[in-house]
Amino acid sequence: MNNHEIDFKLSGEEMQCVEIELDPQEAVIAEPGSFMMMTDGIQMQTLFGDGNEKGIMGKLFSAGKRLLTGENLFMTVYTNTSQQKRQVSFAAPYAGKIIPLDLHRLGGKIICQKDSFLCAAKGVAVGIEFQKKLGTGLFGGEGFIMQKLEGDGLAFVHSGGHVIEKNLQIGELLKVDTGCIVAFTSDVDYDIQFVGGVKNTLFGGEGMFYASLRGPGKVWIQTLPISRLAGRILSYGSFRRKEEGSILGGLGNILDGDGI
Repeated sequence: MNNHEIDFKLSGEEMQCVEIELDPQEAVIAEPGSFMMMTDGIQMQTLFGDGNEKGIMGKLFSAGKRLLTGENLFMTVYTNTSQQKRQVSFAAPYAGKIIPLDLHRLGGKIICQKDSFLCAAKGVAVGIEFQKKLGTGLFGGEGFIMQKLEGDGLAFVHSGGHVIEKNLQIGELLKVDTGCIVAFTSDVDYDIQFVGGVKNTLFGGEGMFYASLRGPGKVWIQTLPISRLAGRILSYGSFRRKEEGSILGGLGNILDGDGI
């Protein structure tokens, strides 16, 4: 294997963290802001890109790709510089599940949502994946520009809510909300389809397009995309809630501290 071989342990239920155990000179890369804690003997270093680029042009090209996915220009590398096993932990940014992905067993490449990557073994390349089909590019929304993780080591991505893993057989089709896709293997055929029907389009409330994933391959689906959660919180905070009754509704607001 070309990537560092790391061991890990997941902790928690809905607010998870992952503890990475590093042998001497082993390292893990992570998104800025995901660090939780580490034991003595681990050195932290901030790099431009994921550390796999060669030369200044390679670093600039990698930085440009990361800007397109809305990610930070820099990544942090945590290296065990001691002579004993050491641990470093990373926490999920919001309620959900952390998904360990063994790239060696998954064909060496995983395509994931641009904000789902958490950390990976040193040597895993974090790049950008443009969907090549015209319809996907025009209407894909959250699913148009995605990240790709390449290598033969362990990588960890984060999903919102609960995660469902599906193994698609040859020709099997799965229709999914574009925001609910966490990741899928590179052999899955990804496209965007029109929902269809005037009432569905205007009043369905689910958008005009959905993603179609056709097997063979493996896909990971999340029940609560962060965009959906943020939209619900924003709408709740922007409008006064409906009263539950002409008398009890106002009383409930007083008890809640909302006033009358």
